[in-house]
Amino acid sequence: MTLQYSYSFFRGAALCGVALLSFFACSSASSDITGNENPATGGGNTSGDPVEVWLTKGDQSVKLQQQSTAYFSSSPSTGTTIDIDGSQVYQTVDGFGYTLTGGSVAVINQLSASKKQELLNDLFSSSGIGVSYLRISIGASDLNSEVFTYNDMPSGQTDPALSQFSLTKDQALVQMLKDILIINPNIKILATPWTAPVWMKDNVNSIGGSLKTEYYGTYAQYFVKYIQAMQSQGIRIDAITPQNEPLHPGNNPSMYMTAANQATFIKTYLGPAFQAANLSTKIIAYDHNCDNVVYPISILNDTAANPYVDGSAFHLYAGDISALSTVHNLFPNKNVYFTEQWTSSVGTFSGDLDWHVTNVIIGSMRNWSKTALEWNVANDASFGPHTTGGCTQCKGAITVTGASGYEKNVAYYIIAHASKFVPVNSQRIASTEADNLSTVAFKTPAGKTVLIVQNGNSGNKAFNIKYNQKTAPVTISGNSTATYIF
Repeated sequence: MTLQYSYSFFRGAALCGVALLSFFACSSASSDITGNENPATGGGNTSGDPVEVWLTKGDQSVKLQQQSTAYFSSSPSTGTTIDIDGSQVYQTVDGFGYTLTGGSVAVINQLSASKKQELLNDLFSSSGIGVSYLRISIGASDLNSEVFTYNDMPSGQTDPALSQFSLTKDQALVQMLKDILIINPNIKILATPWTAPVWMKDNVNSIGGSLKTEYYGTYAQYFVKYIQAMQSQGIRIDAITPQNEPLHPGNNPSMYMTAANQATFIKTYLGPAFQAANLSTKIIAYDHNCDNVVYPISILNDTAANPYVDGSAFHLYAGDISALSTVHNLFPNKNVYFTEQWTSSVGTFSGDLDWHVTNVIIGSMRNWSKTALEWNVANDASFGPHTTGGCTQCKGAITVTGASGYEKNVAYYIIAHASKFVPVNSQRIASTEADNLSTVAFKTPAGKTVLIVQNGNSGNKAFNIKYNQKTAPVTISGNSTATYIF
């Protein structure tokens, strides 16, 4: 994660209010967003196709709760209308989730066995919020308690043969991934290094520095060994990025990697190494902010690197989410991924809900992303553990309060409103936007339609959901997130 960008960026960029709308068929209590009791639903008509509604309010009075059922009818509609067109199809979804940091593993393991299982089931099962995609670090990230790689050597020593390579320091992470795979065997995993072993770097330090040219081939084999070692544990790595935030060398750990160097590393060493080892793991370039599209574009423009690259990954600590479309439009046969955004200990529930659902969930998906990932899964009440120099304000989706307790924070609900209702291989379809209502829609493999809408208004907003010439009148609370499914 990028620490040099002020949290005020998020607050300033925040569009006020989020609404996520999902369509299933059910009924439930509460009528403040939509339902039979609300005049905006069409006078209590229950003869048409039902719409299931889930809601999270920015004021926290309602959190991921099912609401009264809305209904479609053939009656003429007036006022604001959101049109959904299932005939216009876009990208398929790989998943929604978080980064499972070493620190997340450490605090989750502090829970009692029953509480830990309860939390993992809630996060990863279909009866919970169905998280379907995880990012993990190759070695330590800044949200580990200490810095390490899988091939650390005593000062002054090197290991070009990688004979000392070992996952030992990450056994707790490996075991938790095994536990998660029991719950969701199909979860996809993206792995990313924060640094190479320091003996491979020109500054011999965990902070900054660059990979020495003489170790490009060795480092490519480091990735091969890692993927094979994880596979031997029953953990399939779906994709890697060569470097987390390659233009941010100030974190601990971190490593600087220019676009030219990354292109050389991929085309001459990493890609051929994967090919020689018969690895199907995808290589995704960049993995940094939306303010620099030149970096991924230059790699994709490299005719030798391009065939090895599946696509590009982005964060949004700077720039605009439309950068994903800029890259997609130039290389429509390559994928784009949104892989990280943190919520801060000094942020507000309402403000973070609004900004993140608008940008990370709706924004990334409307701009062709296959994933939408928040930052860390869990930490303690002091926002630890973290390395010396690592993030001190990163607020996990979960705060572990002791062996018997945990709290769900705003990032839990940001992801849940998508992950619970939009499974892997859903396909984005067209939806309009109006009156400060941001939207994105999907068709699921089971044939359901899911609409995610953000209410950028402070007050309640009545509108019509229109699909196949029928409309469902609904009202969404101000500064809230809702999910409608039909």
